[in-house]
Order: sequence, then structure tokens, then C-alpha cells
Amino acid sequence: MDADVCIVGSGAGGGVLAANLVKQGLDVVMLEEGGFHTRKDFTLHERDALPAMYQDGGGRLTTDMAITILQGKTAGGGTAVNWTSCFPIPERIADHWWRTYGLEGFDSESMRPYYQAVTKRMNIMEWSLQNANPNNQVLIRGCENLGWKVGAMHRNVKGCMNTGYCGLGCPVDAKQSGFVTVLPEAVAGGMRLLTNVAADRFVMEQGRITRVEGRVVLPGESIATGPAITVRAKIFVSSCGAINGPALLLRSGFTSGGKVGRRTFLHPVVVSLGLFEDPILPWAGAPQSAHCHEFIDRGPDKVGYFFEAAPLLPMLASMSFKSFGARHRKFMKELSHASAMLSLCVDGLVPGDEGGVVRVKANGRPTLDYPVGPLFHEAFESSQEQMARIQFAAGAREVLTTHTHPLRMSDVSQISQVHEQSYGGFEHAIFTAHQMGGCLMGANRAQSVVNPELRCWDVENLYVVDGSVLPTSLGVNPSMTIYSLAERVSQGIAAAAV
Repeated sequence: MDADVCIVGSGAGGGVLAANLVKQGLDVVMLEEGGFHTRKDFTLHERDALPAMYQDGGGRLTTDMAITILQGKTAGGGTAVNWTSCFPIPERIADHWWRTYGLEGFDSESMRPYYQAVTKRMNIMEWSLQNANPNNQVLIRGCENLGWKVGAMHRNVKGCMNTGYCGLGCPVDAKQSGFVTVLPEAVAGGMRLLTNVAADRFVMEQGRITRVEGRVVLPGESIATGPAITVRAKIFVSSCGAINGPALLLRSGFTSGGKVGRRTFLHPVVVSLGLFEDPILPWAGAPQSAHCHEFIDRGPDKVGYFFEAAPLLPMLASMSFKSFGARHRKFMKELSHASAMLSLCVDGLVPGDEGGVVRVKANGRPTLDYPVGPLFHEAFESSQEQMARIQFAAGAREVLTTHTHPLRMSDVSQISQVHEQSYGGFEHAIFTAHQMGGCLMGANRAQSVVNPELRCWDVENLYVVDGSVLPTSLGVNPSMTIYSLAERVSQGIAAAAV
């Protein structure tokens, strides 16, 4: 195939960019490794959705298998399976980027027109705390009783029916994901979207990329063994995320002096489980309605963290609770009365925290080495204590950690026992649903892979438009930031493709 622009990946960055480029009259081809799934396919069963719509069937792991990586693999990418939480770039993060990486123009005022554009496109609106489900009410009530500020979530939904199954694909298209908004807009404008096509490598000739080569992923297979696909274009865009994106560049021989794949961030997550006398039904209702950033900034030498609620569907719950046998059966029988609270660590800000490294194996598959060192052990331990305080303040009769041998606390006086537990890989459940970094943007070529316009320093006609360009983690859910970055660079990429 021939095109003006070829975009690899159909997630938050690729979708917005594609819709904007076809408006400029450009011929766009998009390659997506995942399948083409619509609301008719969304059965709301984890056994169907995880294999069909997540990387490695929902079982993607770091190299040491200590961290579970939840990452979309379907038309719409992560936007099709996320929990709809939307935030702009926090001012403290924009200021850090300016001071550390020379990145100007990411403050709220400069980004306002791009935020406004995606807010309108994705129907991002505040979800009233009064509409929060019981699972989120635990977070709200507990924080308020402790005197901690709790905020209402902004969500990209329209006509939400409160099913609570956002992570399995919205059955009524209420979630205004890229699959519902920008991808149909781009296809209507002439874009060719090829799903079940895995890009293998970009091919360089005389200093420019001339084509991308890939293969079809045949039905029932997890690797691409089908017919070869080649797309020739003027401009190429990697929009396949903070693990697959760096891997694609590495397979193509682009290392940017060893920087590609480095400083990959995850917002590492630990979980606290509260049991209540009254039913919580943690699988029902909007998954995330509230957030607390009380401990987001703990000083220059400690990793900050923030709190959100999480839906507890049976399979996800069984993965979160790491015990075995009778203990595990007991918890699953109590699931209807359980609440789940997440602590998300803000990685990449503290000196010495370099995140993880994406590499490729001999078969071309990506791996992610992510060390969980003492900085995170301390943050996990601290956040485990504070989450227990929130849940007891909200009326929990019991609070459980997710250690292999869970600590069960029946009274606030027992919270000090969290400091007697071990923390880190394999000691308890650790998750990530937010992958960032690996192809960092910066004003200094020596520090970064792409410039502030997201063009690769070393390749004239290659751009990276996804979460891999973020120089640090955000301390908030990243989808709105990625949408807005795509809005910000669309005009420049369109001009380069003419």
C-alpha cells in the first residue's frame, strides 16, 4: 500500500492524530495488531474480553514476572478498555518537565486549546461524587472523615448506564473511546484501518524511512504468521504504546544512542481490600468516580502516590488476592462486601528512579525489566497504611493486604502491623494500567528520543505520538494527556506530509 502517512497503533495518540490528518486531506493507513471488536462482541465476561482485547490475554508481565501489566490490544487500544478517568497534565509535572528537560508549553494555559478540543470530542465531563458507586463512596467517605481532600473524576462518557464493566468494552458505546469517536471519523474521511496486522519494522534508506513491514495475525493465533503487509509513505508514526513502541524502533535498528526503551514508567499499583457489613457490589457502577492526591508530593527523596478505587470483577479480584486454598476461597465468597482501593506510585521524579527498560528478545517480542527497589518498598508500605486508615474511617469491619499471606486487620489499632510486612516483587500483588516513557521527548537531543514536536531526532520522517514520549510518569491517569499531545502536534505532522 501507498499513503501520505502510516500510523502504527490505534490508541489515544494514533486515533486523534489520524482524524486530524484526514481533515487536512491526507491519505492515511493505520495498522493495529489487535482485532476489530464492537459492542456486539462485548459479552461482559472476563474470559472473553481479556484474551481478545488485552496484550498477552491480560497476562503481560515484567521480565521477572513481579508486575502484572494491563494493556489494551484492540481497535482503539487502551481507550477501548480503560476506566474513562481523564486529567490534564498537573502543573507540578509541567514545571518539572520545563526545569529538567527544557520542555516549554505544557502548562495549563498553553495546553488549554488542546484540552478544549479533546474535551469536546470525547465528551469529558465531571462525574458527580453523588453518583459514585459504593466502592468509590468508601474512598470519598474515608478521606472526608480523615480531613483529606477528595476530588471528583472527569470521565469521557455519554449516556453512561453505570454497568461497571468499562474494562471489558462498553456494551452500549457510552464510553467515548477512540473506537467510538476519532477512529470512525478518520475512516469516514478515507483512512484505511487494518486490524490484526502486527508491524515488524521500519525500513530506512538514505536517512529516511521508506516503508513499514508487517504481517497479518491469523484468527486464533497470538503471533503474526499470515500474509506480509508493506506500507510505503512520506511520514511514519509510532503510536503503539510505551512497550510495543520502543520495541518496534529497536527491531528497526533505531536506538537513539541507547535511549530508546529506557526510562519506562508504570505508576506501580498496590491494592488494599476492605470488607464491610453492607454489600458493596464492587463490580457495579462507574469504576472510578473519585481520587485523592493527599500524598502526591512527599518531598524530594520519597516516591509520592495517589489513591483511586478499582472495580472488582471476579477474575481481576482473584488475581489481586494472592493467597491460596481455603483463605482464597473465603475472600472470594466475601467479594460482594469488598471494596478495592489503589495506590498508584508516581515514578520518574525522585533522583535515582530511572524506571524500567524495554528490550526485544531474539524472536522480536518485547520485554520490560522494571526494578522495584527500596524507594518503592517504602512507598508501598506507607500507602498500605494510609489506605487502611481510609477504609477503617469509612466503616470497614476488616482490611486485608494482598500479600501472599495477607495481613487481615479488624481494627484501626492493628494498622501498625503493616510495617511488619515485607514489600516488593513477589511479596504482594503489583499492577500497572498506565505505561509511559521509553521514547522520551525533550528540548535537548542528548537527553531525549523525540523533540517537543514528537519527531525523532535521528529520523527525519518518523514521529512518536503516544504515552512513550512522556519524560516521567504523570501522577494522574494519562489518556487525556495523550489525546492532547496528538492534538498539539497534528498540524506540524500534516505540514510535513504535504
